[in-house]
Amino acid sequence: MDLRELLSVPYLLEAEAVETDAGKWLVRLDYPELPGCTAEGFVVEDVLKELEQRRIEMIVSLVEVGKEPPITRKPLATSDPLWTVRDLGLSARVAALLGSATK
Repeated sequence: MDLRELLSVPYLLEAEAVETDAGKWLVRLDYPELPGCTAEGFVVEDVLKELEQRRIEMIVSLVEVGKEPPITRKPLATSDPLWTVRDLGLSARVAALLGSATK
């Protein structure tokens, strides 16, 4: 599988609300199929964005060292990981790797 396909694999998302102090809640999101890929905060949209950044960076880092991330399902045919990378403001390195995967 190339990087575009690997970034298009859908992962199970777990969400949890955690009370940190009386009346103060934290959102914790996790991709349990990607060990260590978790994020938490107070605004769900920000936490989801951080989690997606971690997922992409984790997969790219594994590919760069010659390892394959867990592939739990077939890649989504309609996914556009290059758009996601740009939307999340990830490094040009990731976009460049994706761009070369399509040539």
